[in-house]
Amino acid sequence: MDMMRMAKGVTLVASLVVLSGCGAVNSWFGGSGSSGRVVETRPASEIADDEIYGPGKAPTSTIWDIFKPRADAGKVGAVNKYIWNASLQVLDFLPVESVDPFTGVITTGFGTPPGGGRAYRATIYISDPALDARSLNIALMTNSGPADAATVRAVEDAVLTRARQLRAQDSRL
Repeated sequence: MDMMRMAKGVTLVASLVVLSGCGAVNSWFGGSGSSGRVVETRPASEIADDEIYGPGKAPTSTIWDIFKPRADAGKVGAVNKYIWNASLQVLDFLPVESVDPFTGVITTGFGTPPGGGRAYRATIYISDPALDARSLNIALMTNSGPADAATVRAVEDAVLTRARQLRAQDSRL
């Protein structure tokens, strides 16, 4: 029985040696195995920059960039900070579900204004860093569908008025 076990072990080791050598033998005779050539690739950081920023558009910066003039302090990401804050203040009765200052979107849940009987839900989109009426888009929904255009216009006017007030307060400092 020990002889049988030893014969099986030797057969197994021999077959493993033969199989492992097939790749090397195949490549020696021009087979499809590894050719032994070194493949040149780009560094991972270069590939990541191309994926994130686009081919050849990676940002370049130096230590001297800290001395360059900074962007307008009235911006939060790519939106106007006064319109952003005014939107949150005017519609503070609505529960905020999500905010993204870089894309300029504020989404709220349903809430009832003080002294009102109808519940509203708002999606605010601030599309431009300028303090301008074209920068603000508000969509109001009720439980039964979209809100009246007059209501939406009144809310937009209130937000823009509050934004101008915030900017005036900021410029006095």
